[in-house]
Amino acid sequence: MASETTPLGVPGYTFADLHDPERLASLYDRFCEEAAAADPALWRNWDAYRQAPDGSVSLTAAGEELLHHMQPVMGAINDALDAMNNFRDNPRGALRLSIVRAAAISIVAPLVPAFLREHPDIALEIVTDDSDADIVHERIDAGIRIGEWIEKDMVAVRIFDEYRMVTVASPDYVAKHQAITTPEDLRAHNCIQRRWAKDGAIHPWEFESNGRRSQVVVAGSFVVNDPYLILEAAIDGVGIAHLPEMLVAAAISEGKLVPLLEDWAPRISGLFLYYSSRHQVPAPLRAFIAFMRRHKNAARSGQTARPDRPDDQMISSQPRSAATRP
Repeated sequence: MASETTPLGVPGYTFADLHDPERLASLYDRFCEEAAAADPALWRNWDAYRQAPDGSVSLTAAGEELLHHMQPVMGAINDALDAMNNFRDNPRGALRLSIVRAAAISIVAPLVPAFLREHPDIALEIVTDDSDADIVHERIDAGIRIGEWIEKDMVAVRIFDEYRMVTVASPDYVAKHQAITTPEDLRAHNCIQRRWAKDGAIHPWEFESNGRRSQVVVAGSFVVNDPYLILEAAIDGVGIAHLPEMLVAAAISEGKLVPLLEDWAPRISGLFLYYSSRHQVPAPLRAFIAFMRRHKNAARSGQTARPDRPDDQMISSQPRSAATRP
């Protein structure tokens, strides 16, 4: 086994430098300088690739060769930095999260100030994304989505228990239109529809009562791809909306919206923070997981935690329903 003084193969650096953050940074900077000087075109391609997590930049053949040789080195450096983080009172580093917009605004955003105060050395980046985000390909540390959306081979941590999809309308709309007693009655109403970023489709609304599930293809004069625009349109009396209860709870309590078909409200599995089971969990992500566990079910709806539900799951399959949406 190599000793602490065994050279890394770079003049002036030894394995002992893997325990020194400043020396690690210096080693990486030196590599960047020498690579840029040796082949400027290759380095420009490599640097652009590193800074384009959305995959919009492709590597040349030479860039692929460089990546092949650099991955073990960078993996070792990242592991060393994570190991050092374990001994720090305050973990540090970047943390990138991909979160569906509704959860980002109603659940995570209110908690961000407290998290950053608690962990001042973590740089948090949140990407709101209602599509099928590939967190591994996009080099994102973790995602937050409903259980039905999570890809297989992910570790999932529950941060919000089951919730209902609620059908709502403004008091003015309810007063001016015929009563709604069953989901099928919606066919005669102006329903605010959502076009989903995941597949570009407009899906039927799903309902459930006493174990009976049904789907209704609704229609209306307004289609939008953002749940908060749907919420505002419903409050303004445009039509009927079908939204997660944490989005509409405040408007209902303030009398701006009226719940409809309450006996038919379907339940969604809940929200999970998930990450790849094949990668080491970096210290900033561990800190965020611990923080979210302490704030489980924190949302403006005022829901409380139900401790009988398991927090951690290994997602080995992907049971998705086209009509089951957050």
